[in-house]
Amino acid sequence: MLQDADHCRATWINREALAEAMIPLIGRLYRDNNVVTSVHGRSLINQSVVGLLKAHRFARQVDDVELPLEETLPMLQALGRLRLGAASIDLARLNLAYRRDEADRSLDFFLREELADVVGLQGADPRTSTDVVLYGFGRIGRLLARILIEHAGGGQGLRLRAIVVRRGSANDIVKRASLLRRDSVHGPFEGTITVDEANDTILANGTLIQVIYSSDPATVDYTRYGIHDAVVVDNTGRWRDEEGLSQHLASPGVSRVLLTAPGKGNLKNIVHGINHASITADDAIVTAASCTTNAITPVLKAVNDRYGIVDGHVETVHSFTNDQNLIDNFHSGDRRGRSAALNMVLTETGAAKAVAKALPELAGKLTGNAIRVPTPDVSMAILNLNLEQEIDRDELNAYLRSMSLNSELHKQIDYIDSPEVVSSDFLGSRRAGIVDGLATITTGRKAVLYVWYDNEYGYSCQVIRVLEEMAGAHPPVFPKAAADLPDAVLQV
Repeated sequence: MLQDADHCRATWINREALAEAMIPLIGRLYRDNNVVTSVHGRSLINQSVVGLLKAHRFARQVDDVELPLEETLPMLQALGRLRLGAASIDLARLNLAYRRDEADRSLDFFLREELADVVGLQGADPRTSTDVVLYGFGRIGRLLARILIEHAGGGQGLRLRAIVVRRGSANDIVKRASLLRRDSVHGPFEGTITVDEANDTILANGTLIQVIYSSDPATVDYTRYGIHDAVVVDNTGRWRDEEGLSQHLASPGVSRVLLTAPGKGNLKNIVHGINHASITADDAIVTAASCTTNAITPVLKAVNDRYGIVDGHVETVHSFTNDQNLIDNFHSGDRRGRSAALNMVLTETGAAKAVAKALPELAGKLTGNAIRVPTPDVSMAILNLNLEQEIDRDELNAYLRSMSLNSELHKQIDYIDSPEVVSSDFLGSRRAGIVDGLATITTGRKAVLYVWYDNEYGYSCQVIRVLEEMAGAHPPVFPKAAADLPDAVLQV
């Protein structure tokens, strides 16, 4: 059947109008209520009309149908009438729950009951503000800054107060601000940035960031800048054990430390979604493990819980990183001295063994290796697993797809089955890992899974989640994850 061109144009214009009507509603919920809205984990804050349309279109990759703006616009209007307190609301998942509502409630009544914990609490936010200092301002540090600025809201929760770096040149702060403003991989900063060289500050979308110059973490007095009880996020990787990281705790104004790398010794390696509940108020130093460990552990947990993992091998095809040489030169690490831009470089990874720190039941069951490849970002982990029972490919994919939608791991696991996606399509993904369903292979008790992950941005989102857990800064999430996973699976 031929489509009518005029009808297609009229439909598009109508959808644009619906998206335009959504923008002020999303903005008011964010500014007045500290409510963050999203579609399957994709934030709607500060999105353009086309950005909103793309987010609704993206829902088709997750639950087979495009999310209708005709349904989300009334939902946003109804949310605005509820005078909500701080919350994180996924419109796609909430809309899906409403479609499946067996009680046949009206939209207003459904939302009032589903969000009862925060209804009528406008202006009330149980979270206390927590100062955050980024020690180091490299690839991960700058992405963490972008996310923290994006999540600033009304000022509750996490507050980025300062970055600590070693002075590199006379115009150091201008260069630091420029690197925050422009990124060759992740694109331009969404907003405005102003530099005050006289006071060593960067103002980004209303967030005032003090730039502190130091090469010794124990010599900084953060209280001089009005910073108190801060969490220092160490992005340098220079220290990975308790002794080295404890230097931060000697600085006035610091109460806790989060390392964006695997820790050594008895430090807790946290993969959010897996073992974040083990963080206690007594943990002065916590580590967020590695990007690869964060990508594979949630998928491995899902598979192990359902099918049991006997053993397996993890092969990581990883983008090159800043510790490799652009052209051949001396490097202390094996093979890493060869040109990262010209070679596939076989190297080691501790990610497979590190999984056991978050999932002790997999201790000794996994081996791992890595191949660095000439791409700047987005990597892939290939999980070659021997299971305790025979498995059907479609059943396994349906289960993992359901986990990405209905489980407590929905922020960590994503799923896609497009035959055309390549690594660059996952730039900016906020999930720890994305299962490529069309690549899944099963034979008897053997399964091979391919998991994409943005080793920069996806990992940074996991770090922020750990940071929110340490600070008690994450608002309630709606809709709540399905409590009974087997039933959730049967709905797929």
